[in-house]
Amino acid sequence: MAGRIPQHFIDELLSRIDIVDIVDAYVPLKKAGKNHSACCPFHDEKTPSFTVSQQKQFYHCFGCGANGTAISFLMEYLHMGFIEAIEDLASRAGMEIPREALQASQSNNITTELYELMELVTQFYCKQLRQHSEATKAVDYLKNRGISGEIAAEYELGFAPSGWDNLMKELGRSDDSSKRLASIGAVIEKDQGGYYDRFRERITFPIRDQRGRAIGLGGRVLGDDKPKYLNSPETPIFHKGRELYGLYQARKVLKDVDCLFVVEGYMDVIALAQFGIKNAVASLGTAATPEHMDKMFRMTNKVVFCFDGDEAGKKAAWRGLENSLPLLKDDKQVYFMFLPDGEDPDTFVRGKGKEAFLANEMQIPLSEFLFSTLCQGIELNTPEGQASMAKVTLPFISKLVSAPALTSILLRKLSGVSKVPNEELALQLKQYKQTGTANIPAPKRRAIINRSTGQQSLLTEAMKLLLRKPDLALEASLNEKLSEINIRGIEFLNEIVNYIQSNPNATIAGITENYRDREKIRKRLIELAPSETQYAADDNFSDDSIRDSFFDALTKLKQVTDQSKLRQFANINSTGELTEEMKNEFRSLVSSRKKTGDETTET
Repeated sequence: MAGRIPQHFIDELLSRIDIVDIVDAYVPLKKAGKNHSACCPFHDEKTPSFTVSQQKQFYHCFGCGANGTAISFLMEYLHMGFIEAIEDLASRAGMEIPREALQASQSNNITTELYELMELVTQFYCKQLRQHSEATKAVDYLKNRGISGEIAAEYELGFAPSGWDNLMKELGRSDDSSKRLASIGAVIEKDQGGYYDRFRERITFPIRDQRGRAIGLGGRVLGDDKPKYLNSPETPIFHKGRELYGLYQARKVLKDVDCLFVVEGYMDVIALAQFGIKNAVASLGTAATPEHMDKMFRMTNKVVFCFDGDEAGKKAAWRGLENSLPLLKDDKQVYFMFLPDGEDPDTFVRGKGKEAFLANEMQIPLSEFLFSTLCQGIELNTPEGQASMAKVTLPFISKLVSAPALTSILLRKLSGVSKVPNEELALQLKQYKQTGTANIPAPKRRAIINRSTGQQSLLTEAMKLLLRKPDLALEASLNEKLSEINIRGIEFLNEIVNYIQSNPNATIAGITENYRDREKIRKRLIELAPSETQYAADDNFSDDSIRDSFFDALTKLKQVTDQSKLRQFANINSTGELTEEMKNEFRSLVSSRKKTGDETTET
């Protein structure tokens, strides 16, 4: 069971829907041999590398690695919850979710109601900007900032009038509705009972998620009151560490531009949009988080942080750098822009224009910002300073887990700065990743590790082939063959085989979804699944050749098991402690290996 929905229902659901129809509704697909393809919706690319297999009901991108089932697609592309994605697919297939899942569905319905309520709040404040008697000062403020009515409408700017109960009178007439308004942060509960509006005398900025759902609000004060900016609190539908203001609007233009700008405030986003720069987003009162970076890198290959040149701006940029490193790939880029003293994106673009803001000369690459920051206070003309530079820089380079080319380039750059040979830095980097410290002699590895690596390669190949052709698990001789194999990891293969035997019509999609609540196994299956798409695209890779390769891998794994037993028996035999049963098994193993031409010299 995944969540509260029975696994058998999920299997049946996935067998009734066609992933090609689901994906094609959002990402137009083209037939490409046995599969369908398109430019990936999860990262920016010009040449299609996103493939959908109708045969296996699975999608995979060879560019960014995104893959999964129809359920996964709705969750990733539309940011649905698991239950919500199941409900969507069940509705399309005309299926009713079993009763045991109703509790979760009801909970999901409550969440849906909160989104709808936040939309009403958003539209209420938009209406006040157009119609309220006090709105003139808000309109004048926006005009003085150079914001047109067109941009105000596109970004749905609103106005929260003075007074404590404007929203309450409109949407909080009952105790239940008041509580719901409080649950989305639109009103605040009084200590003595009752509620009052959170936003008063402010320009309001609706915050939408990638699906366009209203999830929160930001407010900018019109006078000199504090705080200058006010955000919705954390709620069941709003998490500021995950969301970016303006990302919903920016998605619409990303096909025509090559980057996303990250700025500090709502008005920076609006001011840039006024000058035709609509690919800007703002974090919501927090530094850019790993979740922010992951979300942006799914949409573009280049992120540019644009901050004031003061100390606060540089600190915010540094936090962005730290959170970018683990997510960087060789096709992803991060740059930094530090504006002149007294300037922010709003004043800069109004004073110097769009072309000046977009000029690449202002953008500093991540590598330059990293090295220039780390070398501050270090005397690089001394051996001690050079060693210190190497020591403080390696931990940051070690965070580049998915950018091998950039890692090599930064090591060469560090070698030039620190005068430490590149080979020595590479060795220390490897040690740092293993131990968390550098300058530790690399431990000597025993040859048995290579043998283990070979076993795992065979086991991995067997898993890939099984996922390519799940009905291999129904072969009559399979269980006997598996029982003869005793190596680390064979339990995983056995578990998948047992699942398929219990569900003879299982597909990769169904197998993967079965492990949604066991994330480690599910991730491993997703890692193995792409080769299924590769095999499906190869007309020369027949079912018979898949079967032969699968059982050949099992035969080799049995040979590994036999060889291990022979070594054990040989060691015991040297002490004369072999039992008669052990001797018989020993002779049988030796005889078997001689017949296959795989003799051992260890006996």
